[in-house]
Amino acid sequence: MPDQHRLEEQFLSQEAERRISDKLDEVEKIEIDVQTDLLKIVQGQADGVSVTGQGLVIQEGIRVQEIKLQTDSIAINPFSAIFGRIELNEPVNAIARIILTEVDINVALASDLVRSQMQNLQLNVDGEIVSFEPQQIQVFLPGNGKMEFRGKVLLKEMGNTRPFAYTAIARPQTHSQPAMLESFNCTEGGGISIELVTALMQKAKELMNIPYFQWEDMAFNIKDIKVEIGNLIVMVETKVKQIPSSDVLSL
Repeated sequence: MPDQHRLEEQFLSQEAERRISDKLDEVEKIEIDVQTDLLKIVQGQADGVSVTGQGLVIQEGIRVQEIKLQTDSIAINPFSAIFGRIELNEPVNAIARIILTEVDINVALASDLVRSQMQNLQLNVDGEIVSFEPQQIQVFLPGNGKMEFRGKVLLKEMGNTRPFAYTAIARPQTHSQPAMLESFNCTEGGGISIELVTALMQKAKELMNIPYFQWEDMAFNIKDIKVEIGNLIVMVETKVKQIPSSDVLSL
């Protein structure tokens, strides 16, 4: 293939960049390459789509430092493609490399969107329901494959509510080793029972063993996590049923 992209590739790629940029709150840089030609468009085919982006703000408080994504070959709606829209006729597989900074992770954890998803975690401790209401959580990335967590929660058990604070150091799951908890310390609140710690660890294990995460028309499977100083690098496999609409992108 010549270095100069075909006109139809340029048109689709530039239109896709414009549409995605319009739906993001902020973007420093985004490049989309739709790998196809006019004949394949008419046949409803494309060899793939690659996306490279930096400084993408999906919503206030949710920012991705860098993303690189490449799809397999895809079946598209030829009529919509002619007008610059990519609509999938069949689900498509993609691989993404995502970089999140320590600062961006902590801003996201403090956002209304994330906090609303973290309310009232419930555990069954010897037949009694114990609830956690997160008040604050911070993540530190010191490198060497480790993540440090510091948090405060309201612990509701046996009809009583009390504040509880903790620090923990863990190694996330990678392609070669399972997730490991290196330390867990109570810093406020008088500690917690062994039974509660056991139930909490079991819940964490269940969450980490979920085969994939679903969000709208996309399924995510985390394949590898690498912790560097100040950065978290995540390798993700995705199955996309449909390209996100404007409503999804704007949350």
